[in-house]
Amino acid sequence: MNIIEIAKLAGVSKSTVSRYLNSGYVSEEAAEKIKEVIEQTGFVPKRQAQAMRSQRTNLIGVIVPKISTETAARVIEGVTSELSRMGYEVLIGNTNLSIEKEKNYLKVFKNQVDGIIFMATEITSEHRKLFDQLRIPLVVIAQKVKDYPCIIHDDYHASKDAIHYLIDKGHRSIGFIGVGEYDVAVGIDRKKGYLDALKSQNLHINEDYIQIGDFSPESAFQLTEKLMSLPKPPTAIFAVTDHLAIGCMEYLKEHGYQIPQDVAVMGLGDSKISAYMTPSLTTIHYHFQTMGAQSASLLIELIKSGKESSKKIESDFVLNYRLMERDSV
Repeated sequence: MNIIEIAKLAGVSKSTVSRYLNSGYVSEEAAEKIKEVIEQTGFVPKRQAQAMRSQRTNLIGVIVPKISTETAARVIEGVTSELSRMGYEVLIGNTNLSIEKEKNYLKVFKNQVDGIIFMATEITSEHRKLFDQLRIPLVVIAQKVKDYPCIIHDDYHASKDAIHYLIDKGHRSIGFIGVGEYDVAVGIDRKKGYLDALKSQNLHINEDYIQIGDFSPESAFQLTEKLMSLPKPPTAIFAVTDHLAIGCMEYLKEHGYQIPQDVAVMGLGDSKISAYMTPSLTTIHYHFQTMGAQSASLLIELIKSGKESSKKIESDFVLNYRLMERDSV
């Protein structure tokens, strides 16, 4: 029995049956006919039949903090291209930066998919409890989580190298625009890289030069105003993301500062727009698409190994990065 035969028995088209089975729009009358035929024949859709035989769904859940961001889009592109090549499909959970939604997706996906790729800005104890309850493999990306496989960037050294680059360009007073320490990778590791780079060159750490806000360009705009209002403003500003660097540059340009003649600006991440800014933004390139592809490859490897979960598989895969020298420094 297949959907062509179901369509004939129900007196509807094959595409109507396909939409019904995939939760698409079908008229109430057609839906009743199809449902009746399926109940009479005991028909099981191919995917469900395969899942019942193998206890696999060939579905992977991907949880991201905000799908509209370029970072998440690049990660998802890498994930989907790799999974498609291996015959898997993807369910995407977009949480819009809501921890509650992240927890809900973890609860829902654990019974619907063969494995989960999890990307978040913050890993709480509640996340850890839900991770430990999973009976399917999990791969975490962009954050380091003890006892689970993670795909991460070297945030500490990337930040440290960025500051050394600014120092090599002659800057000794370098402002810092960061985010809260709820985000380990961006909020803690990148700040530590900034501080350690200054210490390694015996440069004074001016606490007024360290400004902390959120991830929005508007926050960076306001923090740049604070930096430039100091009695001795910095000659260079390092922002922990490109979006923050762009907010910083907007303030400087609106207030008549020349970049980089008056103030140099550097970001991290190499967003697509950074190359087309005026001036173009000097930054650190991160391989987000590679991160997505590698997380997918690792997850499928864990699934095929037959492991019930990936708990206690503590292996970090650290991706490299490269400096993108442009016009803002």
